Amino acid sequence: MIEEPPTRLGGMLKYLGPGFILSASIVGSGELIATTTLGAKAGFVAMWVIIASCLVKVFVQLEFGKHAIQSGETTFQALNKLPGPKVGKGGWATWICLLLMTAKQLQLGGIIGGVGVILNILFPAFRYEIWTGVMAIVVALLIFRGRYRFIEIVSLVMIGLFTLFTFACVIGVQFTEFAFTAADIGEGLSFWNGVPLAIVGVAIAAFGITGVGGDEIMAYNYWLLEKGYAAKTGPREDTPEWQARARGWIRVMYWDAFLSMVVYTLMTVAFYILGAAVLNAQGLVPANDEMVLILSRMYTQSLGNWAEVAFLVGAFFVLFSTLFSALAAWSRIFSDAFGAVGLIDFRDQKSRRLSIAILAFTFPITWAILKFFFKDPVFMVLVGGTITAVILVIVVFGAVYFRYRRLPASLTPKPFYDVGFWLSVIAIIALAVLAVWKSVEKFQESVSPPPVKEALVSPEFLPVSDRLPKI
Repeated sequence: MIEEPPTRLGGMLKYLGPGFILSASIVGSGELIATTTLGAKAGFVAMWVIIASCLVKVFVQLEFGKHAIQSGETTFQALNKLPGPKVGKGGWATWICLLLMTAKQLQLGGIIGGVGVILNILFPAFRYEIWTGVMAIVVALLIFRGRYRFIEIVSLVMIGLFTLFTFACVIGVQFTEFAFTAADIGEGLSFWNGVPLAIVGVAIAAFGITGVGGDEIMAYNYWLLEKGYAAKTGPREDTPEWQARARGWIRVMYWDAFLSMVVYTLMTVAFYILGAAVLNAQGLVPANDEMVLILSRMYTQSLGNWAEVAFLVGAFFVLFSTLFSALAAWSRIFSDAFGAVGLIDFRDQKSRRLSIAILAFTFPITWAILKFFFKDPVFMVLVGGTITAVILVIVVFGAVYFRYRRLPASLTPKPFYDVGFWLSVIAIIALAVLAVWKSVEKFQESVSPPPVKEALVSPEFLPVSDRLPKI
């Protein structure tokens, strides 16, 4: 199956696809929920955070993809070879990722709950709990035997339709009272303005969840392998022919990652502008099961009341595309991790397909149950974003190790690439430090008893004048 890589852009286009499957997953929870929530709370001032989150993490994604192409290893076959202690057959990185990814299921619970709410609004004859359960079964049936090509086509169609509608809404806003100006965009791009302290936590979660996250970087390897990049490169050989093929297919992967990054960055900015221009101006912040109706205001205020149904249909597809592509990825990620710790033989096709099929039903049912216990989909998605930020740290460590310990000298990138790579590493580590700091701060606030004076009289019983901040 060894094949020479295309050398012209036109020839490369037919081999693109892995990055766009990631885009289908990214645009759902990150852009539709977390990004608009940040825009609704902060206005335009924090737009640079969202753009940075899309741009800086792609270099780590490229390093993981490069390793998959030149080694042919799956994500956890590679992570299991990181230096450090092991428990049984699994390395420390594998076990920690399994723990964090198990906790991250809360995020998908928020998304499947959002899909259920949308269908309840469109078809109120059934409660959202019923629709949530139905969607869990539907997405499982689509994925449990889904092959790569099917996943790629469905992801592209769903994200394409909603992308066109969202950009139409951004243009439509300019003809309403919520029109934004060049000064607003300039404020959003001025990173030296900082981020208001009150929304730092939301900004951290949004940074972690927009653009490619840690789990999505890990999933990228499976799509590259299933698309055939590594197989076409062939087993590693210290020959000029193999080196030329490896460089060629890595170049194709660069284009795949770059073009998909352009797509999800533009979508991210569009969602943020709608949240900042329309929701922030009205003091509306998506929360609880009213999230969908509040988000729909971005569209009804820009295009008219007729757009609410169109938004709901579009929002269904964008969230369902996340469920669809995320379930395809999670069933592979966990199966691979189970193989790394010795629970299954991931290299055996029959064992791998059985594990993916079982997890394809287990995960969405779990997500639906989580939604019934945790009622706020925005909270669930933002918690998932914070966990994603922590997973990114392990992914960064792996990327650095792959770059400097396992990359053949013949594939060493140019200095410009390394500059971008280290900017990405530094930004992600800084994000993780901030995430831990905010988590500790919130924990201390939750366990610290209130001062005696404040405990004597509850603020809601004070006159309004006494509740206002003193100047």
